[in-house]
Amino acid sequence: MNITRIARNFLAPRLKELERYATKGAEIQAEMLKYLVQGAKDTEYGRRHIFGNTASYENFAANVPLNTYDDLRECIDRMRHGEADVLWPGVVKWYAKSSGTTNDKSKFIPVSREGLRHTHYQGGTDSVAVYLGNNPESRMFDGKGLILGGSHSPNYNLTGSLVGDLSAILIENINPIVNLKRVPKKETALLSDFELKRDRIARETLHKNVTNLSGVPSWMLSVLTRVMELSGKEHLEEVWPNIEVFFHGGVAFTPYRRQYEQLITSPRMHYMETYNASEGFFGLQSNPADPSLLLMLDYGVFYEFIPMDEFGKDNPTVLPLEGVTTGVNYAMVISTPCGLWRYIIGDTVKFTSTNPYKFVITGRTKSFINAFGEELIVDNAEQGLADACRKTGAEVSEYTAAPVFMDGDAKCRHQWLIEFAKEPEDIGAFAMLLDRKLQELNSDYEAKRYKDITLQHLEIVKARPGLFNDWLKSKGKLGGQHKIPRLSNNRDIIEQMLRFNNA
Repeated sequence: MNITRIARNFLAPRLKELERYATKGAEIQAEMLKYLVQGAKDTEYGRRHIFGNTASYENFAANVPLNTYDDLRECIDRMRHGEADVLWPGVVKWYAKSSGTTNDKSKFIPVSREGLRHTHYQGGTDSVAVYLGNNPESRMFDGKGLILGGSHSPNYNLTGSLVGDLSAILIENINPIVNLKRVPKKETALLSDFELKRDRIARETLHKNVTNLSGVPSWMLSVLTRVMELSGKEHLEEVWPNIEVFFHGGVAFTPYRRQYEQLITSPRMHYMETYNASEGFFGLQSNPADPSLLLMLDYGVFYEFIPMDEFGKDNPTVLPLEGVTTGVNYAMVISTPCGLWRYIIGDTVKFTSTNPYKFVITGRTKSFINAFGEELIVDNAEQGLADACRKTGAEVSEYTAAPVFMDGDAKCRHQWLIEFAKEPEDIGAFAMLLDRKLQELNSDYEAKRYKDITLQHLEIVKARPGLFNDWLKSKGKLGGQHKIPRLSNNRDIIEQMLRFNNA
């Protein structure tokens, strides 16, 4: 029995539905808004913001304010204590713990049954549907999928209520049929000690027929490294001959691509990016030749966008999907069937197409450097590092960067703390190439670098091996979906890490 062929035939009708995205985007989004406001009109939030009389987007935008997590925190905490009908109908039992970056204050994102089914799981299903549609020779269901997850714990000791990594909540509630095709066993997948989990996953999967991987690139690479250590093999396809695809998300894949390509040399290996966050599943790579992500329009999520040149203003322009244009950096705003209303998620995107709506993730609203008017974003950093690595043969494992406002010589610059998987022979040449590429990509950065007047040449500090993981471990954030900000507009994070680096 060819299970993959059966799965492909079962999922084929969904590919036809996704074709609607190209011509019916605005209509689909109008349906999602209607579904959300009608579904929540009798909640406390819905009554307060007169959802019952919301007949149009204009009504919705006029009646509902933009929200950050702090604006919704009190309501969410009441929900966590068991209150019903606050932001979404009924009692919400699951909460995805997310710090966004590594701030000590965690966010607890509600995950309703509707959000779990129609948003998160639908995203996983569509990822497989699109992959199988693009790869008719696939045999991924002939073997097992290694799904890397975090951990969870009881929520205020309420029966059946959990708080933890979204991936752990997904694994806890996964369809039993899917569970038959997944490794490792649930007890291992949900371990909280990442170092113990890493070793057990490697041992449990070493002799399995693993055909596909799902997880965050950085943590998955750590697990695969352990698999290679135990196997004594040089390439992963020697351990798992039928490995064919990695569904990845959570952090940009660019810094890790070369390491994966060296680890997995099989010409049959594919990589598919997904945009899945604690707040929802928003995009997937529908075309292997195009790094842009298809915006998922019928997951119960309603999207709005704030041009980044207006972000932070008292009354910024807020656009529904049909109002966006390509090439503009936007902060994304979402309303979801988990009770997040006009919620500023913190991610920034840039559309590459509006027919259908496709985009690239450019960074975070709080992950940038603009200390001197240079407006450097994560997308610039990723492209700059990729260019420098390609030209020097270097490989970057992890990095973070921050401004040096003024040193003893009254010089201002950007300081990059980089952990290399493979160091460049000439760190100065690497820094020069990175700086040149950033100037090429970003005219504001280029202007500030002119003749070293405002901003001097960037500085690279080499991180010792394992520094980033050691720092995360010291914060109790090793594994799961935790990550360090790539760019910061202050020196709080980098100063802590530099002290760790020198310890």
